Amino acid sequence: MLIALLTFGVIFLLFASGGLLLFYREAMLKRISEVIDPQISKKPRQRSLLDTIQQTGSSLGGVVEHFEHVLPKSQAEVSVVSQRLIRAGYREESAVKVFYGMKVLLPLILCLLVLVTGLAHVMSAFFVYATALGVGFLGPDFWLGRQITKRQKRIDRGLPDVLDLLVICIEAGLSLDQATARTAMELENAQPDLCDELNVVVLEQRAGRPRAEAWKHLAERTGSDSLRNMVSMLVQSEQLGTSIAKTMRVHADTLRTQRVQQVEEQAAKTSVKLVFPLVFFIFPALFLVVLGPAVLVMIDSFKALTHQ
Repeated sequence: MLIALLTFGVIFLLFASGGLLLFYREAMLKRISEVIDPQISKKPRQRSLLDTIQQTGSSLGGVVEHFEHVLPKSQAEVSVVSQRLIRAGYREESAVKVFYGMKVLLPLILCLLVLVTGLAHVMSAFFVYATALGVGFLGPDFWLGRQITKRQKRIDRGLPDVLDLLVICIEAGLSLDQATARTAMELENAQPDLCDELNVVVLEQRAGRPRAEAWKHLAERTGSDSLRNMVSMLVQSEQLGTSIAKTMRVHADTLRTQRVQQVEEQAAKTSVKLVFPLVFFIFPALFLVVLGPAVLVMIDSFKALTHQ
């Protein structure tokens, strides 16, 4: 156990030293430049906390990226992972490399924790290490799936408000393209995920892509059923020449009605879900309180009869 602790301490010091060299390299270079050229120190050098966090994140990402070459992967698999990362909101080129790097680095970290904590001595070593490797390898996939689900829920929740503002802009005289850009700008703080996707739609249309294709790509990127239905209605309305504002208003009302129905459905399931806590937790305690004294009296009565 002592050897494991010493090994962990040495590895931790090595990682900490490497992290300090990576994260504070620019600060060290600035100090050296100030010593060489004192005029540099007179210039303003304020730096926001956000910039520091972004630099730290990029440095960590650069370290993790080196591990992604360990896993063999095909182009089709990389394409699927890239699409899932885009649905989760990660469009950077390094996102795929960081993802595969974590699938290599996380199992090693978990195995190191198992070695340091001595968990392998409590249970079967093969089972513990196999579990650590499996959880570390599959953990990023589960995390990415949860991120996609959360983002889709946020998009579905904010879609009616975005449609309402689109209807207002269109009825005020703006075209659909202008209304999309205006809505993305106005609701950027309230609905950042959906407005980010709308900004991509605006950029694609400015680059020359047809409107129908840009909106279809929006549905494919997000994977949201509500957005897919909205895009289908929008394309059909444009092809048939019907009112886009009226179509969007009806779809927004439909989404709100569906949300109310989902809440009512969850409320109706509450009574069924309460059966298991009642049977396994509340009823035993209730029986113990109600029938306990009677059982004690019966035991005393039987004891008195046996002694006679």
